[in-house]
Amino acid sequence: MTISLRLYHNPNCSKSRAALTLLKENNVKFETVYYLDHPPDKKEIRALAVKLGIHLKQLLRKNEATYEQFDLDNEKLIEEMVLDIVSEHPILIERPILVRGEKAIIGRPPETVLQFAQEPTP
Repeated sequence: MTISLRLYHNPNCSKSRAALTLLKENNVKFETVYYLDHPPDKKEIRALAVKLGIHLKQLLRKNEATYEQFDLDNEKLIEEMVLDIVSEHPILIERPILVRGEKAIIGRPPETVLQFAQEPTP
């Protein structure tokens, strides 16, 4: 059984472009998700955090202006509120993310994406 790969990609991000190039150069078959053009819904965002094994706020790019604009450091923000914001502003999502089955990895550095893609499936 082959497990499909999905790369959450932002073509404006150098790390994301590097990960995409590494996968292509190594003939890895994957689906590209242009998540800024087709933002994930709240359920998908939550699932990404679970697959990454991280808390929702760890999925966010703290250096984005939108992060400060919505005061996402605020401890009083409940998860549902954060999901609402992120689903409306997907630029907040860390990238690139490669999903394989029920696991995922953030490709920083980009080489980790290739390693993860090439790991044997259990």
